[in-house]
Amino acid sequence: MHFSIAYAVALFFLAMILDAVYAMYTFALTKHQSMLASTMSGLVYVLGAVGVVSYVSNKLYLIPLSLGAFVGTIVVVEYEKRNNIK
Repeated sequence: MHFSIAYAVALFFLAMILDAVYAMYTFALTKHQSMLASTMSGLVYVLGAVGVVSYVSNKLYLIPLSLGAFVGTIVVVEYEKRNNIK
């Protein structure tokens, strides 16, 4: 079972982007922005499929995927909190 650090870093960023898109999708739904939510939904499925394919080949890739998801959600939620305060 081969593990590549470079691939793990790429997966971290993929998951970070995936969760950021998913969070934006959720915010778009709550604001009734149908086109934005639809676009984000499609991106979630495409990015999610890449993540699934990677961890099926090596379970260790779940670690960078999980960490990236954690960071991606925090970034978008904190951004939304700051924008809604104004």
